[in-house]
Amino acid sequence: MTTTVQQKEFKLKLDNINLKDGDKVEAEVEGLEGGKILLLKVNGSLRALGTKCTHYGAPLVKGVVSDDGRLTCPWHGACFDTTNGFVENAPALDHLNAFHVSVKDGAVYVRGDEDSLKTGRRVPNIACSPRSAERVLVVGGGSGAIGAVEGIREKGYTGKVTVLSKEPYLPIDRTKLSKALISDAAKLAWRTDEFFKESGVDFHLEKEVESVDFAGHKLKTKDGEEFSYDKVIFATGGTPKRLPMQGFKSLGNIFVLRDVGDVQGILKATGENEKKIVVIGSSFIGMEVGKCLSGKKNEITIVGMESAPLERVMGPEVGAIFQRQLEKSGVKFYMNAQVDDAKPSQSNPSVVGSVALKDGQSLEADLVILGVGVAPATEYLKNSGIKLKDDGSVVVDDHWRIKGVEDAYAVGDIATYPHGTGVVRIEHWNVAQNAGRQAGRHIANKRKPVPFTPIFWSALGAQLRYCGNSSGNDKHDDVTLLGDPNQDKWVAYYTQGEKVVAVASQNFDPVVVQSAELMRRGKMLSKSEIKAGRSPLEVYPPAEITAT
Repeated sequence: MTTTVQQKEFKLKLDNINLKDGDKVEAEVEGLEGGKILLLKVNGSLRALGTKCTHYGAPLVKGVVSDDGRLTCPWHGACFDTTNGFVENAPALDHLNAFHVSVKDGAVYVRGDEDSLKTGRRVPNIACSPRSAERVLVVGGGSGAIGAVEGIREKGYTGKVTVLSKEPYLPIDRTKLSKALISDAAKLAWRTDEFFKESGVDFHLEKEVESVDFAGHKLKTKDGEEFSYDKVIFATGGTPKRLPMQGFKSLGNIFVLRDVGDVQGILKATGENEKKIVVIGSSFIGMEVGKCLSGKKNEITIVGMESAPLERVMGPEVGAIFQRQLEKSGVKFYMNAQVDDAKPSQSNPSVVGSVALKDGQSLEADLVILGVGVAPATEYLKNSGIKLKDDGSVVVDDHWRIKGVEDAYAVGDIATYPHGTGVVRIEHWNVAQNAGRQAGRHIANKRKPVPFTPIFWSALGAQLRYCGNSSGNDKHDDVTLLGDPNQDKWVAYYTQGEKVVAVASQNFDPVVVQSAELMRRGKMLSKSEIKAGRSPLEVYPPAEITAT
């Protein structure tokens, strides 16, 4: 609970205080300009929290309440404990402020200080002066790494925590690189240098690991430095794939998009915009950067091998919706296409001038952006003695521990982990952060990981929400599409037999996060129930976690 010597009692402006379990209402605070509270009821108890998600500010009154006291953001799936406001799931990092509630003479009162009531959020207090000789190394500087660092300190670990990141900046909100092309790392930073220092976390930037000695519990960086550990978490993410043709290897103004330096290069090449830009790959990265650049008066062409964008994940019918949305923004598509090579510019042979397709077409290009996927960044593990999968990923158990070695964990893009009836590797921001937090908590107090449903979002023609997984053993065999795709208001249920394995939507909140909460409890509606007209929004998520 929020605690301060300046706490006072404030009355809430409410028309009705008789809430049912699962109900929530946003109420103004009497006598406090700008003060608002989210009042909700769980298991017969009234609880009061800040009103906006600490990730991107979504109104939590439109979120999902579960019977175990979780509150889930309607946009991107961040979860909070309603008893104290603590973050439970990504992508939020800050807690919600929580306030004591009382009922007197038919009115509801909350106790707190004015600043806490107005801000509604707080940075976790994980300050620590390491006093244990134990050492944890975190390798990586992205979503999984920050989840691990905060997870390990949140649960009281007092050993030394050292982070080795090959990037020149502290962890950033990488999702904004493709969605908004923000080129200033300071504007993307999740935490300050001071925050990590107070938390007893020692960052070593521009440190790339070269090799690992699991038996000796040590690793070596490319600049020759050696680090020893008692526990290690690998969260090195993915390496963007490139095309093998000669032109793509030798010509300038051909970019991938993974870090701030890539964004800076793209923006420099676009200059004052009004450029011809070819994006190769109709993946989420390719679609997002195409959408972003089309809004800057550039001529965008997206080349994809599938019949529709994102077909492998979303299916052709839903993929066609995204294509139509981007075409409204002026984006052109060449689907079912195969790239032959990149050709030099006639005015400057050192840079790209066009992209040749195998059907003989030539696409003029001032610059090219590759969005053809990523590979697990595990080069440093190839001679370590552990067996990597064919895609280069690391096999882990349900505690994110690497199989075959002691005291080592892997999370994020590099980890193939148990999910459903098989194993899966998922390249989602939320998955990496949740896994990092769980690995950190397991090191701190052997906490058993709690199942989470993968959630991601994308900025296409309208905001896309997605939960679940429809790859590997969970691959869907049918899609039920409801709503009006022509009005960008729809929900798609991906099913395998009768089981719903994934849900996607646009302008249908909070159906995706409600489905995510039902999935992790094994209570999601069946395909037949969906087709009969039932909605996940009709089902109050129970407390029990029985996901399969």
